Amino acid sequence: MNGNGRHTNAPQALIIEARPKTYAIDVRVFVATIMATMVVAFGAGLMMGPTDARLAVPVLSFLGIDLPQPVQLPDAAMKSEPIVGAMSTQSLMPSTPQARNSNSKSATYMVGEVSPNGEIIINKEGDEAASDVLIKQAKRTKTEHVATLGYKIRETHVNIDTPVLEGTGDVPHERDITYDRINKENDGNIRDQTMPSGQHLLVDMKNLEADFLNSESRLARAMQDSVIAGGLTMLSYHCHSLHPAGVSCVGVLLESHISFHTWPDEGVITLDMFTTSEKPLLPVLPSIKELFGIPRVNAETGEKEEVVTVWSHELRGFRTEDARKVHHLDGNSDISKHVTSPLEVVYKEHVLNMQTDFTRIDIWDVKERDETPSYQDGLRLGLAPQDPRWFSYEDASPSRLLFLDGVLHMDNQTDRVFHETLVQPAMFAHPSPKSVGILGGGDGGSLQEVLKHKSVTDVTMVELDEKLVSVSKEYLPRSSDCSDIVGSQPSCFDDDRVSLIFTDAFAYVKDKFGSKESSEKFDVLVADLNQPENQVEYTDADTVNSLVESLSPLGVLVINAGESPMIVDPRADKGMNPNREAFTKLLEAHPKIASIFVYEDAQAGYVDPTSFLVACRDSSCRKYWYGQTDEINYHIYDRLQPLKSKKPAMVQFDGATQRGYQVPPRAWETVYCRREPEPFECAYRGLDMTKELFEYYPKNEDESAFVIRESKEGAENDAAVYATVDIPEGSYIMPTHLAASLEVSEDSAKDSNATAHLDGVGEADVLTDFVEYIDENGHSARDGSGKIYVEIGGSRVMRESDDASEVNIRRWVPAHPDGSRPKYSPVYDRHRYSFDIFLVASRDIKAGEEIVKPGDLWDY
Repeated sequence: MNGNGRHTNAPQALIIEARPKTYAIDVRVFVATIMATMVVAFGAGLMMGPTDARLAVPVLSFLGIDLPQPVQLPDAAMKSEPIVGAMSTQSLMPSTPQARNSNSKSATYMVGEVSPNGEIIINKEGDEAASDVLIKQAKRTKTEHVATLGYKIRETHVNIDTPVLEGTGDVPHERDITYDRINKENDGNIRDQTMPSGQHLLVDMKNLEADFLNSESRLARAMQDSVIAGGLTMLSYHCHSLHPAGVSCVGVLLESHISFHTWPDEGVITLDMFTTSEKPLLPVLPSIKELFGIPRVNAETGEKEEVVTVWSHELRGFRTEDARKVHHLDGNSDISKHVTSPLEVVYKEHVLNMQTDFTRIDIWDVKERDETPSYQDGLRLGLAPQDPRWFSYEDASPSRLLFLDGVLHMDNQTDRVFHETLVQPAMFAHPSPKSVGILGGGDGGSLQEVLKHKSVTDVTMVELDEKLVSVSKEYLPRSSDCSDIVGSQPSCFDDDRVSLIFTDAFAYVKDKFGSKESSEKFDVLVADLNQPENQVEYTDADTVNSLVESLSPLGVLVINAGESPMIVDPRADKGMNPNREAFTKLLEAHPKIASIFVYEDAQAGYVDPTSFLVACRDSSCRKYWYGQTDEINYHIYDRLQPLKSKKPAMVQFDGATQRGYQVPPRAWETVYCRREPEPFECAYRGLDMTKELFEYYPKNEDESAFVIRESKEGAENDAAVYATVDIPEGSYIMPTHLAASLEVSEDSAKDSNATAHLDGVGEADVLTDFVEYIDENGHSARDGSGKIYVEIGGSRVMRESDDASEVNIRRWVPAHPDGSRPKYSPVYDRHRYSFDIFLVASRDIKAGEEIVKPGDLWDY
């Protein structure tokens, strides 16, 4: 046996060479077998498949199959539906040349019988004519294709049943319409081929009469009348009745087309009309509703059912940017987004369309498919819990929308929320507003909010369009209803404190405050106008200067700043809101503006959250802006007029709402920090995760990075803080203790001090000690909010020094290079608390070294 475990001397096995076993086959037999198989398969295909008779007859004769004498194709067979998947009548061969060339339906074919299910039967002739069927051409299974699935869905709308109904319209113009003729003779009716654009109207209707939907002639008449009603030109039309019910029609217009399809059993028609004419297409909609809206009768009640109409209008093609901007139905306009385009808006009622000297006014009542009854709807209808009507849009009250030149100006379901959000934060940012200016606001919503304040003595409202005020009174009365406010009038516009001026708002401000000093100033100026992207005046330096000059020394300005930014947005001046950014920078650069705030609200009636901007002439408004929840709620109670109905004066705004406005969403910070160069404070949007935290644990010296010991003899403090470990530069010093700092308002500290020394009561030692502790360990917030942050942990024991060589810690966020906080900074607004409390090592600190802070640590 060798080393691999094998025997080396074992007998060798007998080796036999292997060869594959073979069989002899004659090639001729093989080929003959293949040919015979092909012949049999071919014959089977002739007998069983949909084979042309001209090919089938010679083959059947060759196979010895007797063929019958030519017979007349039964009338029933000729009138039967076309055979699907079998030998059709058009493929059967006529027996004579005359028959082959005949267009007559009674041509003679070599066929015995056509069964009701479409099978072709060929019988033996003579004595065996009545015997068994010799060949039966079975109908093949229908193809599983969308076009042939009709038999699976009630077998409707599959096959043409009757001849086409067609005709031509009256054409008032020559059919040879050329580019030159259009330019020379265009009278509004000729198709406009100069611009590749058009209008598309889609209309869906249900609960219609079945007989009407199944009548080619009635539908064709309605189609022609609709075209006439739209001032369009019908060139020709074609209608097809379908089996077993329904009609499809298309009309060729000089301007493009109209087409529809009907489902009589379901009572439904779907219609579309497209034109290349610039003539408005929406005016034809009422005619379509009238002509096609033939209601069906309910079989159970015997009453006519209400016709439901859903429609959509779109501008199609490629217009120039200038043409798109001025068209109120452009896809980017609010009226298109909220009303005319979406099919989900199932109820659309055009209440008013008015063109004034200054603007186009549209008012629509709308309901969306997924809309449900409101709380007020439930009270009105007496809806009980689990009532199915809670889930139906049909029982919801419609929203009334006001559009000015296609821009959504107001939604009566959310107008109070919008106007509270616009007006009240600015009103409460002022200590006691008396004179208020309103630019725009013709619906009266902002005026209503201003007149709720007791302190207001006069309101100047500057509105361009007097007719807008009249329209608002008639169609939107709730917005200007002051009947519930104590001391006001039924209409806010009639309040004695109100002065209405009908002129251009920006021109008024520039004329009154731009070039000359005016003694009349506004404590609060509310710009209830379009957002900056639709109001180019906000980018004009003279206009912005006039707005600022119109404010009193403590004055506050507020505007609707438009759609809120998103985190993915580019730099503000390059994105969707360059005008807003330009306006903001003009305010930042203005020497009489001290602070700027942005905030947003998602309940203001728009699809996306709506943003607002407040600018103050004095930094003291920060104290009111950053008020505590209870503090703001008290001001609301104290400063607003009571309502006669005893209802709350506000539906949205309160202290908690204002607290939410104090911190802008992160998207504002993100877009702000994309400015170039990047603002200084953007480097401190969060704690540096690469730096260590060094904590003080009084009861666990082994884990603590610091220890407190008695100070050296002669030191000012009784104790001092020492490091127990090496601390690298930039590390955070006692962050947990500092985060626990006590927040006290300056007013509370002042009141506590006064209360501690009341005459006739004696000294309140506890309060006295508390006030002294605040003085020794507290520092005022740098944001001007009137807050004092009082250190209560180990950091208060650290020794202070004016000797820079001793100091080894500093504030986390250094003083701004400009020497003060920026007027506008979402970063400071979002991180103002952490910016005012955290400390870091200003250099490397060795173990055993005393922690020393600068004497001016919290000075600004």
